[in-house]
Amino acid sequence: MQPVAFIPSPSQGVWHLGPVPLRAYALMIILGIIVAVWLGERRWAARGGTPGTIIDVAVWAVPFGLVGGRLYHVVTDYQRYFGEGRDPVDALKIWEGGLGIWGAVLLGGVGAMIACRRRGISVAALGDAAAPGIVLAQGIGRWGNYWNQELYGRPLDTFWGLEIDQAHRPRLSDGSPDPQYADIATYHPTFLYEFLWCVVLAGVVIWADRRWKLTHGRTFALYLAGYTLGRFWIEWLRIDDAHHVLGLRLNNWTSLVVFLGAVAYIYWARTKAGRPEAVGAAPAEPEGPASETPAAAGQEPTEEESVTLTKPAESADDDPKEPAAEATAEEKAEEPDEKPADEEPEKPAAGEKPTEPEESEEPADGGESAAGEEPAESAESADEPAAEPTAEPSVESAAESTVEPADEAAGDGGDNEDDGEPAKGEPVKDPK
Repeated sequence: MQPVAFIPSPSQGVWHLGPVPLRAYALMIILGIIVAVWLGERRWAARGGTPGTIIDVAVWAVPFGLVGGRLYHVVTDYQRYFGEGRDPVDALKIWEGGLGIWGAVLLGGVGAMIACRRRGISVAALGDAAAPGIVLAQGIGRWGNYWNQELYGRPLDTFWGLEIDQAHRPRLSDGSPDPQYADIATYHPTFLYEFLWCVVLAGVVIWADRRWKLTHGRTFALYLAGYTLGRFWIEWLRIDDAHHVLGLRLNNWTSLVVFLGAVAYIYWARTKAGRPEAVGAAPAEPEGPASETPAAAGQEPTEEESVTLTKPAESADDDPKEPAAEATAEEKAEEPDEKPADEEPEKPAAGEKPTEPEESEEPADGGESAAGEEPAESAESADEPAAEPTAEPSVESAAESTVEPADEAAGDGGDNEDDGEPAKGEPVKDPK
C-alpha cells in the first residue's frame, strides 16, 4: 500500500571520497554541533561571559556526550548487539546510527562540568546560554535518522507519510521481515516531527529567557521540560524494538521522570533569581597610571583613604578632601595629649582671676608666690617700668621669664643651702 503523495526516502546515506566515506548521519551531527556552539557563543557573550568559552567547553562536552549517547543506546537496546546471531562489535559502529539523547545529556553534562571547573565559571549559567543551541542540535541530528531510514513511526496513509524501503522496514528477532509491515510503504516521519518540535522549542526558550530572565539553570530546565513533552508523544508513535515497562516504552518513562525533575527544579530555583553568577568576565582595567588606587596596585588603603573611598559625597559641590580632613581631626581628638606638664598652664584657684597671657608662666623652683599674690621682684627691677606685653610671647622669652624669677628668689628669699638659715632679703615693694 502506497499513497499517491509521500515524502521519499534518500537512495543512499554514504558518499565516498576515495577511501574516505562521508556519512550523512555524521554530517548532521557535526552541523548540529556547529549551530549549538555558534548560538551558545552569542548568548554567552550577551550574558557578560568571555568569548570562546563555549568552544572550550564543547571540546570536553562533545566527546563525553557521544560516548554517553552510544552507551545509553547499547544498554537499552542490547538485544541488537548481544545474543545468538548478533555481533558485539556492531556496538562500536556509531556511524550506523544509535545515539540515546539521555546518555548524551548526562555524560555531556559531566564533560561540561569538568571544563567549567577548570575555567572557574558556573555550569548552570553556561547551561542556560547553551540550551537553545542544544535543542537545535538535537533537531538537526534527527535528519540523520532520515538518511538512515530508521526510527520512524506507525504506518501513515497521507501525503506527509515517509517512504521506507523494503530493506529498512521492521523485522522479526530472527532477521526476517515482519509480515505485519511487509506491504506498507509509508510511515510517520518522526524525525520530521522532532525536528519541528525542537525548532519551535528553541524559539520558546529564547523568548522565555528574555521575558522572565531565567537564570541559575532554569533556562536549561525549561528546555528539558519542553523537549520531554514532545518526545513523549513522538516516542509513543515509534514501532522500532524497545523495552516496555508497564505498557510504556522505556524512553517514555525516562521522559516522564526528566519532565517532573525539570519542573521541580524551575520551582525550586525561583528563589535564586537576581543573584550573581560566575561567568568568568574579566574585570575592567584602569585607563592609566593616574587612575590607579592602592587597592588596585595590590596595597592596602590607609584609614584616611578608606574613609574617602567608602564615605559617599553629600553633593556634587562638596570638596572631595573634606572626608579625609574630618577623619584626620577625629584621629587627632582620639590621640592622648603628649604635651609636657611644664608647658600646660595651671588652672587658677577658686576666687582667683585669670592671669594675663604673658604672666601665665610661673617660677619653677622656689620663686612661686602665695595664692592671690603677684610674683616678687628685686629692688633693682622695682623702679624699672614694666615691659609692654606682647601678643604672642616666644618660647625663648617664656623660658627666660621662668628662669629669672627663680634665680632672684634663690638669692633673696629662697633657702640658704650653706647654713640652713633663711636669707634676709630686702622688703618686697609693690610695683604698683
